[in-house]
Amino acid sequence: MKLYHGTNIDFDKIDLMKSKPNKDFGRGFYLSDNYEQALEMAKTKVDQLGAGAPTILEYEIADEAFQNLHLLRFEEYSEEWAKFILLNRNNPAFEQAHDYDVVIGPIANDRVGLQLWKYENHSIDLPTFVKNLHYMRGVTIQYFFGTERSIQQLKRL
Repeated sequence: MKLYHGTNIDFDKIDLMKSKPNKDFGRGFYLSDNYEQALEMAKTKVDQLGAGAPTILEYEIADEAFQNLHLLRFEEYSEEWAKFILLNRNNPAFEQAHDYDVVIGPIANDRVGLQLWKYENHSIDLPTFVKNLHYMRGVTIQYFFGTERSIQQLKRL
């Protein structure tokens, strides 16, 4: 399987210590199986930092590699997905809030972020939050690699 990472600079070694906290699935290295999605992420990174150029790093991982990793997969938006996102986004600790090597599931983009905000501010309940997400188009999937063990399975192309 080919995966893409959008960034503003090229690099050779994945350093999990450079990962930012409070992301959807926790501190880790995020990829997409969609080149265009990774390119949009790279452009956003350049805009946010005001430096570098949109850069796409390509990786490959063997399908059987996932069998040896502690994996969590969300096929679609669900209450379990929402609780997991909130667990990670609100995690005050440096350590992960979970023990998965890899997490695969929908990305919480800006449109999803608005619904998360409404839920956290008690404007909507959890079932309404999930129902609202199902009406959104363009669900994109992200691949989170959060341990050295999982990073070692990625081969730079």
